[in-house]
Amino acid sequence: MLEGIDPLLTGELLLHLDRMGHSDAVVIADAHFPAWAIGTRVVDLPGTTTPDVLAAVRSVVPLDDAPALDLMASADGEVLDVQRELSTAAGVEDPRYVDRFEYYELAKTAYVIVRTGETRTYGNALLRKGVVGHPSA
Repeated sequence: MLEGIDPLLTGELLLHLDRMGHSDAVVIADAHFPAWAIGTRVVDLPGTTTPDVLAAVRSVVPLDDAPALDLMASADGEVLDVQRELSTAAGVEDPRYVDRFEYYELAKTAYVIVRTGETRTYGNALLRKGVVGHPSA
């Protein structure tokens, strides 16, 4: 047990986040995302939402330089409530919106994919890790 750590951050997830280097990516994916088809490291957190998990990850992971956050663009380009919540959870005002298939290609390069129980569509975020302990973190 650790104090001050968000309870959504399991030991397995913390291990992966710790092993990530500067500019490595973590994908926080909704329940519809093909995490196991494209990921080599996948952590399942059923019963959670992507904004809650992203906020927990951000409590221990600093942001990289822009683009620090990529969101999967909705089919019609409308910004959805879940995307606004993800942006807020990450602390990023202007995330980059990426086409679905381009997003899948980016996700294939992520260090780890966290699959949540989020059922809202387009509830996916790719966050790049910044330098830990850096003054801008």
